[in-house]
Amino acid sequence: MKKLRKARLLWFLPLPLVPATVIALVGGHFTAFAANAGAYGLFLAGAILTHRGFLQEAKQQQPQFQTTGRRPFKLLGGLTVALATALTAWAGAGHSEVIALAFGGGALAGFVLFYGLDARRSIIVVANRDGDMQRITTALHQAEQKIRSIEQAGSRINQPELNQRLTRIVAMARNILMEIANDPRDLQRARKFLNTYLDGTQRVVAGYAKAHADLRSQTLETNFRRVLITIEEVFGQQHQHLLENDRRDLDVSMEVLATQLKHEGLN
Repeated sequence: MKKLRKARLLWFLPLPLVPATVIALVGGHFTAFAANAGAYGLFLAGAILTHRGFLQEAKQQQPQFQTTGRRPFKLLGGLTVALATALTAWAGAGHSEVIALAFGGGALAGFVLFYGLDARRSIIVVANRDGDMQRITTALHQAEQKIRSIEQAGSRINQPELNQRLTRIVAMARNILMEIANDPRDLQRARKFLNTYLDGTQRVVAGYAKAHADLRSQTLETNFRRVLITIEEVFGQQHQHLLENDRRDLDVSMEVLATQLKHEGLN
């Protein structure tokens, strides 16, 4: 990856400090030796943090649900490089504190211009209320992938009304996932939604998108609209039932949706 290759340049940045550190050691200048050695270590730490930041950025397409928050590795790497630069200018080169801070600020500015900062992305941290966090996170990952597939299929449907309904359905589905992330006990209550009906919605939308690209059928469009109306209603009820922790009503609503999909012949 090109960005990762750019990050490798930071490994070469502190190389001039190696002979400077050796010269300071041989000459008995302990302060300069310690400053150069410390700055070299900070530069390496900055390179490692930046590399991790780019690796984290490369995973942007991965599902957004995690058990821990995202760390700003690139920002930490930039601050570390700035600190190393200021230390080198102050204790290694003998500049005043003000000049050293100016060098550090310039290094940080150059870092941001060249590498940028950590990409912002909405991360939902799964609440730690269940012993099997890996199972919960995996289920949310899989559900998010299905939602993205619905979005991708919907992007191929050029009908404003249907697109608006799909947008609302996707938003409701993500609200449901957020509820599960906030209270993993909802995972059991929403098992049919995650394992059956979200998958069914994905297949229906993908099937209609393909048929819509091949031909325009008024009957098919009417049936699809009716199914979307039902999905939208049931997903809204799903969200409300999770808020109320009412599993029985939720299962009944899901059965209504299954009947509707079967009746319209779109599943």
